[in-house]
Amino acid sequence: MKAYTKKIVLENGREFYGYGFGADREAVNEIVFNTSVVGYQEIMSDPSYTDQMVVMTYPLIGNYGMADEDYETKTPTIGGMIVREYNDLPSNFRYTRTLHEVLEEYGIPGIQGLDTRALTRIIRDEGMQKVIITDASTPREEALARLRAYVMPHDMVARVSCKKRWMSRVPNHTYDVVAIDCGIKNNIIRQLNKVGCNVTIVPYDATVEEILAFRPDGIVLSNGPGNPEDVQPAIDTIRKLRGRLPIFGICMGHQLLALAYGARTRKMKFGHRGANHPVKCLETGLIEITSQNHSYAVDPDSLAGTGLEVTHVNLLDGSVEGIACPADRVFSMQYHPESAAGPLDSCYLFKKFVHIMEEGRKNA
Repeated sequence: MKAYTKKIVLENGREFYGYGFGADREAVNEIVFNTSVVGYQEIMSDPSYTDQMVVMTYPLIGNYGMADEDYETKTPTIGGMIVREYNDLPSNFRYTRTLHEVLEEYGIPGIQGLDTRALTRIIRDEGMQKVIITDASTPREEALARLRAYVMPHDMVARVSCKKRWMSRVPNHTYDVVAIDCGIKNNIIRQLNKVGCNVTIVPYDATVEEILAFRPDGIVLSNGPGNPEDVQPAIDTIRKLRGRLPIFGICMGHQLLALAYGARTRKMKFGHRGANHPVKCLETGLIEITSQNHSYAVDPDSLAGTGLEVTHVNLLDGSVEGIACPADRVFSMQYHPESAAGPLDSCYLFKKFVHIMEEGRKNA
């Protein structure tokens, strides 16, 4: 049997041995799991996974390579990838590089050959925790000492947000939208472009004056990594913008909107990550199959008196998946409507946003 080259050590002391791929380096992160069957490229390049080591529950990863058109960000910041079996010989006419090559380029470690089912059960039962990926020869106590010394960062949004504004334009556009970038995925911008929006992407700490200078028809609050309570500049800006323009929040944007209205968020035991979460729309009774990626959720008990109402709920655990304040023309979703999990179940939300902006123009 081939000798192991890498191992991971969990905060609870459990060790799992395997074989390294991607960048050959040690890393300490928070460990989470994702239940998607496909989409490892989108997961690897999603800024919301910054400083997180992702366990893929689907057993075969890498088999269709990496395609230039499918990245969610230019510079991936995921902490690492943990997989059962890695395939470095892709079969896909669109692929240009292997997952190993991309991870290696961006300094992201990976490990394969582990029992990812057992690992997922640990996270599910005990909750998210710190993990270290290190050389197989590293003594267990030494690895645990490094885990204890590691402090989870609180500046992730500041690191992944754009530093200067940039734009994504379409011919003969109908609406102008400003997107507050907390770690925005490219496909959110693509979907806004598809419904006739020019999009100006601004840093997470852009001021109200800077945003209004673009004379937008609406505001989009993007996804992003970490604790939404760490993103106080965006919360303050949203609080000042509410009621002035239509606002559409996605994932972290959903949590930031709730905080701006005075509600609370809470950290979940193991979060939601995957493209198979059923969500019920309370208005229509329809069930959407959604794609999700978040560690925090809006506390439903904190919504009383905020002016926000629950519009969508998760059928697996009853958590809040959508909120709205019709009087202020704002709404948000915890899940990712751009991710095509259904695959078209949630596309109506972008059209809903356009409709609200159109109504705003008529009443201006």
